Amino acid sequence: MPQAAATFRQWVKARDNAFSDTLYRLAKGALNISIPVIPGVHRLLYSLHRIVTGASANATRVFWYTPLFQSRLTRTAGRLFVYSGMPLVLGPVDITFGDDVRISGHTTISGRSATRVMPQLVVGSNVDIGWQTTIAVGTRVEIGDNVRIAGRAFLAGYPGHPVDAADRASGMPDLDTQAGDIVLEPDVWLATGVSVMAGVRIGRGTIVAAGSVVTKDLPPGVLAGGVPAIVLRMLPAEKAMS
Repeated sequence: MPQAAATFRQWVKARDNAFSDTLYRLAKGALNISIPVIPGVHRLLYSLHRIVTGASANATRVFWYTPLFQSRLTRTAGRLFVYSGMPLVLGPVDITFGDDVRISGHTTISGRSATRVMPQLVVGSNVDIGWQTTIAVGTRVEIGDNVRIAGRAFLAGYPGHPVDAADRASGMPDLDTQAGDIVLEPDVWLATGVSVMAGVRIGRGTIVAAGSVVTKDLPPGVLAGGVPAIVLRMLPAEKAMS
């Protein structure tokens, strides 16, 4: 039956005769059918949709996602704001949040399993962690107060696989020498798509441009960017610390 249906679809798509051409046009028209917009009515329905879905999402956030995620932390975080779902936590990792942290539910936090010491993720207060960010904790990841991490950032505290090809093929874990701390000092801003490698410290107030890969320490109060990231210029003192 599935084969016959597939054959029929191919026959219609070929449009080799008037009948199959007519069937194709009818099917195409049915797929693209739409109801005309009724001024006022559909605007009202749209507003009602936003109100209902917004209220439902907020209730789910308050009564489900936030308390469940709080239970995974080492201690309760004040005024934690978990939105658009619940962050995915993989592997062993101790997670400590300060107050007023805002984190996307599309965030992934992972801890390196091939270690004798529990990986530590320490997040300060007034921190934003954006959509589709991954925090891979090899040993320790420290995120200071007032840090902003935009969407699709990657803090790569460990690689997950060894360098040796034979070890990778046999399923061996990465080595301790491949893992390292990552420290984002207070007021750091990572723009969209920034990757930060193991062993890196980014100084206070520094901004890293979108799409950059940080492989070495960056000083405080600079704008950095590129692959690998380099210092592009100093930031004005009042901007660097704001």
